[in-house]
Amino acid sequence: MSAEASGPAAAAAGCVESPKPSGVEPGSPSYSLKPLTPNSKYVKLNVGGSLHYTTLRTLTGQDTMLKAMFSGRVEVLTDAGGWVLIDRSGRHFGTILNYLRDGSVPLPESTRELGELLGEARYYLVQGLIEDCQLALQQKRENLSPLCLIPTVTSPREEQQLLASTSKPVVKLLHNRSNNKYSYTSTSDDNLLKNIELFDKLALRFHGRLLFLKDVLGDEICCWSFYGQGRKIAEVCCTSIVYATEKKQTKVEFPEARIFEETLNILIYETPRGPDLALLEATGGAAGGGGAGRGDDEENREHRVRRIHIRRHITHDERPHGQQIVFKD
Repeated sequence: MSAEASGPAAAAAGCVESPKPSGVEPGSPSYSLKPLTPNSKYVKLNVGGSLHYTTLRTLTGQDTMLKAMFSGRVEVLTDAGGWVLIDRSGRHFGTILNYLRDGSVPLPESTRELGELLGEARYYLVQGLIEDCQLALQQKRENLSPLCLIPTVTSPREEQQLLASTSKPVVKLLHNRSNNKYSYTSTSDDNLLKNIELFDKLALRFHGRLLFLKDVLGDEICCWSFYGQGRKIAEVCCTSIVYATEKKQTKVEFPEARIFEETLNILIYETPRGPDLALLEATGGAAGGGGAGRGDDEENREHRVRRIHIRRHITHDERPHGQQIVFKD
């Protein structure tokens, strides 16, 4: 009997185990490079450790690299059990086979998996699947959601729900130009826009780490609030009243450095374990303490809010030249 008919497994795979040379111990695997015969009906594939059964008709039905491998034009590597070895990841090979069988397959939802499938389709030269994957990736790029979503607070109750539902630190900007009952100074409108622009830039920079909220219904004209673990940590109010000779005016400031500093400070509440007390002390967020008074300090800290008012009260001096003196809180 010829070596090609020495077992049903070998006949099913269309390839055979070559005679072992002398000196090789029994049970050791051996490999042979031999083209599959067109008469083989079933093929056993080992793709990176993933085992697959399929037919020769499926593998040679379309003009792909698999057709070249199993039509006799390219030598294939087999093991002692008749498994054809393909040195590729087998994660998406089942999808490749289903496409060769049916002409279409459901594509992965994940952009990463879709890219992996596209790479395998290109390797096996499955042109139809390549086009489907490229089209799906293009549609995902065109339908991308915004980089970050900024909720607009519509009520105090909604604000409390948002603060309670997130584990991230929160930065809120309240801006409501219509709250003013006096006229604005000449630079106020420009400074109000600068505050809004800074808020948008910070939201883009820290969108994955902080939750940003907008409030356009509050009682302030321009005020920043910073929350950590559901409670308010700091507040920066950007408005002040200017007492001129005959009338009062509202002035909007743009304390960019202070706002950026408080944004960085709030990052220490990012982890669920709570703030780093050493970092709090280093950034001026809490006074150092120890011993018996430590518990009292921590309890008081729970209700402490840093409120920074930028030139909150400005009083006119009655001297003849009309110069102003600034009194801070």
